[in-house]
Amino acid sequence: MRGILCAMSANEVLQQVKALPPQERRKFFAWVHELETAIEVEPVSPSRGELARQLMGAGRRWLEPGADPIAELIREREQDDKLDQADERQ
Repeated sequence: MRGILCAMSANEVLQQVKALPPQERRKFFAWVHELETAIEVEPVSPSRGELARQLMGAGRRWLEPGADPIAELIREREQDDKLDQADERQ
């Protein structure tokens, strides 16, 4: 039975299990239960989105009160754009 499962789809496995006599079906499910209890399941790694949500705001505790790094970044980019435009005019 074990070698057959590797090359079969889930539907094929279900059809084969349904076709088994009741005693063999019980053996099969006992074997599946044995496998489930023997296998150590590793926790699933969080998705990139979940990691991003966990990190959101993690560095705020090191900011000065009232600091707004996003607004500062926007101002810096606007100044850079103005300097680039001035350079292009010359």
